[in-house]
Amino acid sequence: YLLGEGSWPRTEGINETSVGSFLGVNDDAGGARSLDITEFWFEKSWLEESLILRLGKIDLTCGFQCGNCPANFDGSVYAGDETSQFLNSALVNNPTIPFPDNGLGAILYASPVEWWYAAFGAADAQADARETGFRTAFHAEDYFLCLLETGLTPSLPGPSGPLQGAYRIGCWFDPQDKQRFASESIKRDDMGFYLSFCQCVFRENGDPEDTQGLGLFSRYGWADSDVNELADFWSAGAQYQGILPHRDEDVLALGLAQGIFSNRSEIPEDAETALEMYYNLKVSGWMHLSPSVQYIANPAGSENDLQDAVVLGMRMQAAF
Repeated sequence: YLLGEGSWPRTEGINETSVGSFLGVNDDAGGARSLDITEFWFEKSWLEESLILRLGKIDLTCGFQCGNCPANFDGSVYAGDETSQFLNSALVNNPTIPFPDNGLGAILYASPVEWWYAAFGAADAQADARETGFRTAFHAEDYFLCLLETGLTPSLPGPSGPLQGAYRIGCWFDPQDKQRFASESIKRDDMGFYLSFCQCVFRENGDPEDTQGLGLFSRYGWADSDVNELADFWSAGAQYQGILPHRDEDVLALGLAQGIFSNRSEIPEDAETALEMYYNLKVSGWMHLSPSVQYIANPAGSENDLQDAVVLGMRMQAAF
């Protein structure tokens, strides 16, 4: 698999110039960069894809499918794709997980039964997606971030057919040196954990190919407040596909996220809160438009310098 990406903004992003959010208001923005090879990996599967190994330049937030749900790491059916769902970064991935840039690594995924999986991944913690990865992965410190996740993907009975869900728990290990906030000492071997779930709770009809209905999602994450500015995080929300008559593929979603800052850091306020609503409109078979509105309270935990912000967005996604 080979993926190239590029972007060319004329000015700095709206988050830097106007909002100042710690969480980030546009996870789909790439910054000023040329065309880079951001993923380049080889994958081998065994036992009818119940065991899969992926090697190369990888994105740890993109993985496999188990029971029609994203399997690793920190995946979500309703809040995991910045190109078609929420734009706020806290509603795409859990910000307490120190995901590195795309870099050299490996993922091993196992699903011995249809409703359970486990995955282990390790990738260059100092990666730069603009490079091949060999300079940072095999020189100097050679730090690798490791993640372990397991989850259940049950299909619950419902009046209009099965209701697919996913319930995940994971932990991460970061060996990089981190300075403690309260002293000059250095901590190594930082660790944290996270939880997430997504569950379809209502289906409009029993057609297995029709995904109209209501789904819920939530996340929680914890990190050591001695060395991480963001110590706790939670998010929750809902998505409804086909809420308007004769618009069966349109999606309306609402999400709320809050990052709670370490009381040992220099950030003055306790938390930053983000609320986002979007409507994904299918214009044609190859084009979607997604207007969105966000409200950001206490951007970056600022007490005086930054005010609460309202962010309006319009995203066009074209796939040929």
